[in-house]
Amino acid sequence: MPDASARAGRRAMGVDLAAYIRDIPDFPKPGIVFKDITPLLRDPRAFAAAIEALAAPYVEEPPDLIVAPEARGFIFAGPLAQKLRCGFVPLRKPGKLPADTVSQEYELEYGKAAIEVHRDAIGNGDRVLVLDDLLAIGGTAAAAIALVERLGGRVIGVAFLIELDFLKGRERLRGHPVHSVLHVS
Repeated sequence: MPDASARAGRRAMGVDLAAYIRDIPDFPKPGIVFKDITPLLRDPRAFAAAIEALAAPYVEEPPDLIVAPEARGFIFAGPLAQKLRCGFVPLRKPGKLPADTVSQEYELEYGKAAIEVHRDAIGNGDRVLVLDDLLAIGGTAAAAIALVERLGGRVIGVAFLIELDFLKGRERLRGHPVHSVLHVS
């Protein structure tokens, strides 16, 4: 169920963010409708409005760190970390990080994958916001939460630009506050 900040977020800074999301049918495989954020990223006002809407619940009590998976999570994590004056920890595909890592496998709506983080990237007790562009079935976010908690971090929230409500990914994230700017029923 959309929270009050999500309902307000659809029109952030006077911008209808949903108007900047394009549907691409049958990508990356038949039956999937890909939510293309590139029109939003291309427009500086829409991109800024998206960052404002993502930041809104965390401005008063910002996290110590934002963790985000590649690649689309990175796009929002850098500017959001700057806005909230906190650190950013990238979650990468296996084999992409140079130091000692911790890995977590997860399921996507169209396959399996894994993410890794540097073992020393999250400290015991760090307050962490998990961020991604889209919540579908919740596999990526659940894997990110598992990594943060394995390293001693405390997840204070999970945030998304878009939530596909009909896939019920929020259910996999029970026990963690979820903030989604846009909802697709």
